[in-house]
Amino acid sequence: MSTASAGFAWPRRRIAPVFAEGGMVASAHPLVTGAGLRVLAGGGNAVDAAVASALVAAVVMPEMCGLGGDLFALVHDPEATGPEGTVTSFQGSGIAPRAASLESMRKAGDGVHLPGRGPLSVTVPGAVHGWFALLERHGTRTFADLAQPAIGYAHGHPVSPVLVGFITKFADLLAAAPSSARVFLPGGTPPAPGSVLAQPDLARTLELVAAGGPEVFYQGEIAERIGAFMAQAGGALSAADFKDHHTDVSAPLSTTYRGHRVFQTCLPSQGLVMLEALNIAERFDLADLGAASPERTHLLVEATKLAFADRYAHCCGDAAFGPSPVERLLSKDWAGERASLIGREARHDVPAGTFDPGHTTYLCVTDRDGMMVSLIQSVAANFGSGLVAGDTGVLLNNRCQAFSLDEASPNVFAPGKLPMHTLNCYLIADREGRMAIVGGTPGGDRQPQWNLQVITGLLDHGLDPQQSVEQPLWISSPSAGEDGRFTLTLEGRVGAEYAAALAERGHDVSVDADWSAESGAQVIARDPVTGVLTGGSDPRTEGSALGL
Repeated sequence: MSTASAGFAWPRRRIAPVFAEGGMVASAHPLVTGAGLRVLAGGGNAVDAAVASALVAAVVMPEMCGLGGDLFALVHDPEATGPEGTVTSFQGSGIAPRAASLESMRKAGDGVHLPGRGPLSVTVPGAVHGWFALLERHGTRTFADLAQPAIGYAHGHPVSPVLVGFITKFADLLAAAPSSARVFLPGGTPPAPGSVLAQPDLARTLELVAAGGPEVFYQGEIAERIGAFMAQAGGALSAADFKDHHTDVSAPLSTTYRGHRVFQTCLPSQGLVMLEALNIAERFDLADLGAASPERTHLLVEATKLAFADRYAHCCGDAAFGPSPVERLLSKDWAGERASLIGREARHDVPAGTFDPGHTTYLCVTDRDGMMVSLIQSVAANFGSGLVAGDTGVLLNNRCQAFSLDEASPNVFAPGKLPMHTLNCYLIADREGRMAIVGGTPGGDRQPQWNLQVITGLLDHGLDPQQSVEQPLWISSPSAGEDGRFTLTLEGRVGAEYAAALAERGHDVSVDADWSAESGAQVIARDPVTGVLTGGSDPRTEGSALGL
């Protein structure tokens, strides 16, 4: 289907889609894609490949993810017979320090927000346990085998211009911690593109985990060393907080959209936000509007605002601290009620919290047997807390910033509690129930917005995976002002008339550069009849989709 609509059209694509039959990996970094592809070529399945790719990402994309971060994933195993069905959700996030309190965090922050960086911003990392949980359930290779490429890159790998740019941008943050500066600012300055970055401490930690399993990280030497570092740095997280960490494995959240079944990661992820927004969008005939229609953008923006408002008002990331009305929020009746609030004019009176920009990496894998993995991992903001934990080489997250200090919020900070999480990813089955699409994107609170745009591009407008990730993306966010108005940021490729049409509807429009959205969407679609795979990789990153 053409992207032209009502006089508007998008520029031609930058990259052609990738086609293959024997398996495919799509990620935001060529070394990450290559690691997974080698596993598939060697006979490993999609989970094996995804874990190998995720481990390499933890080394070569430290600004986005790592052993000190979290992980969420969906796995479609066509041979699965367990209680979750063929799709399983993995929630690999950790708790807040038990030694902290709401009052101590209020004092450590600015009174409105929790500490955004530093030792008090860290939660228990869940990624390492998540990798092992994936392999235990669905893998055919050992962690030790799959970790070898990552260990090799940790001993030294050429630095990409993208990583150099992030190190340069956050040089002050990294310089403030000697353990971080030693890794990322060798000689006191950022490395040059193409120079070799060595992380020998991280290599040793990976070797220890490969030899001793997750127990080394959560009950053994690594936990003790991270705990000792945190105590010295003034943090509240201790080795004791690590000891009973586990990965939650369950059936996923899901809804239907135009007859397709869309699966998402469970709470504490924001998968629910994307699914509710899809339910609201389903009330409108988007296909008739065209992919490049300002009215389509208006409707999706308003649906997103309403879904986020419900998330902030009703959702708790930790069931042990309170229920979340997931079934109600994902009901079609609720979507109808919320859709009735959308009119021609933009709403600025939708209650919402502060959006988290977030920095993450996403990857997806499909093998020749139809297994699909949708995996996202993150240290929260770029370089997380800014702290490499002593001589472990582990860069720690700053996920505590996701809590609220508002005691009326279901996401209010509490010791030992899981925060609400920005990470989410999806799988989509066709109208006959055959798994057809795997995808996701990094981007913090922008993830549900960009996933919504990509999915509606695929299902409503017939875009192929590459077209869908290349479409001009928008971001809706509460403004910094006290009036509570929303700002709608557009990529400049849409043109002045497009922006003016949305401003005329009452949106506070900001136009950015042509490819300014910091997304990194990856999509693989599988033809259920021929088995041919079509991959799309966001050109806003340095990534790629490659197949066998």
